[in-house]
Amino acid sequence: MDRRALGQTGLSLSKIGLGTVKFGRNQSVKYPQSFALPDLKILRNILEQARTLGINYLDTAPSYGLSEERLGELLLGQRKDWIIVGKVGEDFENGQSLYNFTCAHFESSLARSLKRLRTDYIDVLLIHSNGSDLDILNNDDLIRAMQGFKDRGLVRAIGASTKTIDGGIRTLELMDVAMVAYNPTYTLEKPVLDYAANNNKGVLIKKGLASGHINQFKGEDPVKTALNFIFDHPGATSVVVGTINPAHLARNVQACANASR
Repeated sequence: MDRRALGQTGLSLSKIGLGTVKFGRNQSVKYPQSFALPDLKILRNILEQARTLGINYLDTAPSYGLSEERLGELLLGQRKDWIIVGKVGEDFENGQSLYNFTCAHFESSLARSLKRLRTDYIDVLLIHSNGSDLDILNNDDLIRAMQGFKDRGLVRAIGASTKTIDGGIRTLELMDVAMVAYNPTYTLEKPVLDYAANNNKGVLIKKGLASGHINQFKGEDPVKTALNFIFDHPGATSVVVGTINPAHLARNVQACANASR
């Protein structure tokens, strides 16, 4: 699979990244069908398939239930084969999201993630916004804390997973990477991709396949329609696809191979 430079970070990511929400959490998710959490054997096979298909980017977060802990076990001996994107700011407890945007929490959250993932660094660390993007990003202490993680070698690049145009652009002004929602039926955050393309910044795409609701996309192959649309924009680096279905994963990679750019 083709890889793209993630802005100025020095990292090159496969055009499809494997999202790992379904590795560890099946409560309060927005997928069209319910699912049971897979066992480690199934997940090990999914990761091996992903690697064989050329995927090198894994997306996780503390709010994804057991995802970090399970990845830590599954990736033993493989750490250098993967680019891990992690997050701070959101946890998931007792069926609901809990947000904490303080320097102390960021510090303890990152330490916990490193321990769960059994690694001494995370490639990209994103602030997991609750939607109040500018309130978070205008907190100079938080941005200094994020930069401090990078300076200490705990992370290689920093940014935020945002929900607004202003938040996405501000993220790219202050840091390295923004994660934004973008697909054929949701283009509100396109100005963030425009800014990234014009300023050589990295953008990761979430909800590129509308959390599995792909029937809303026109065309004979809705997945190909979505990926063509996303990668037609030069600002898009990689799109996160969350699946625990081997056939779906192979289909998504094939569609990506046929996508433009």
